[in-house]
Amino acid sequence: MESILKTIREAIQKELDNLEIIVDSIEFVKEGNYNFLRIVLDKINGIDLDTIVEATNVINPILDELDLIEEEYILDVLSKERGNE
Repeated sequence: MESILKTIREAIQKELDNLEIIVDSIEFVKEGNYNFLRIVLDKINGIDLDTIVEATNVINPILDELDLIEEEYILDVLSKERGNE
């Protein structure tokens, strides 16, 4: 699974660079009966919900095209947690 996640990370980072978005982490986790492909994004000066939606719209077709994960999963795109600044 690590090599699959690395391939996904490289493919989406290449496209997200255009939006100045950083892929902070990517993991495939099982919680309860569901699998999640969790992608944590960051951006200089923070990332807002509109940017997360925009990034998700970039990520989805890339994942569909790569089609590397056989199991069903939920795509979970979120922003990196920031402390009180």
